[in-house]
Amino acid sequence: MKKKAILVDITKCIGCGACQLACKAKNGLPEGEEQKLSSTAYTVIEEKDGVNVRRLCMHCESPTCASVCPVGAIQKTSYGPVVYTPDKCIGCRYCMQACPFQVPRYEWDNSTPKMQKCNLCYDRIADGLPPACVEACPTGASIFGDRDEILQEARRRIHENPDQYVQYIYGESEVGGTSVLYLSSVPFGSLGFKTDISKEPLPMLTLEALSKIPSVVFAGGVFLYGVWWITNRRKEVRKLEERLKAMEDEEETHQKFKV
Repeated sequence: MKKKAILVDITKCIGCGACQLACKAKNGLPEGEEQKLSSTAYTVIEEKDGVNVRRLCMHCESPTCASVCPVGAIQKTSYGPVVYTPDKCIGCRYCMQACPFQVPRYEWDNSTPKMQKCNLCYDRIADGLPPACVEACPTGASIFGDRDEILQEARRRIHENPDQYVQYIYGESEVGGTSVLYLSSVPFGSLGFKTDISKEPLPMLTLEALSKIPSVVFAGGVFLYGVWWITNRRKEVRKLEERLKAMEDEEETHQKFKV
């Protein structure tokens, strides 16, 4: 199966909340509209200066959350979704700290808290169906399909309507690319999107940093050995000087008695 993606066209969103209601129904979450992502709201509509912005997990191509999870509770599937298995979760919250988009939410009110986030309805996708949120959208503000085709559609809209869109597809290259892409008529930064985020997959940056550890440790070891050698050498020199001084004093005393 080819990698899938969602295109969220912010210019078409009317803020009806149908996506959130469908998501809650699909995942058995408590009813009620929420304005911020939470452990009971995997997708929300945030209003920014009169613009409706749908938020959900970005489903990164190289998810940092999966790379830091010590128990494999988060995994990237071959067809796009970054899935989460609550039964494996130990509640360490590493994923929350690692996510560049601050998506995972913690069950603070639960006696046995875990993390929660959107799974992009991976079971529906596996059955050839779109995510519930996309299916429920009445205006086509969210569409679903093969990632390559979704990108082509996004470029087509920008090309044919240059005055309607910012000339940029958010998510195409952020942190190595995501499976949730955005089009907007206003700058993404003004809508709360991170615009200074790395274009490189964050797990690769971590790997690059970790790969330098052996050489750093070696260099540090050499340095520390040098400090140890110099310190001990100074002690040895001091002891030798003390012995020589003692021998000189002993020789002087011996000469006095001899006279």
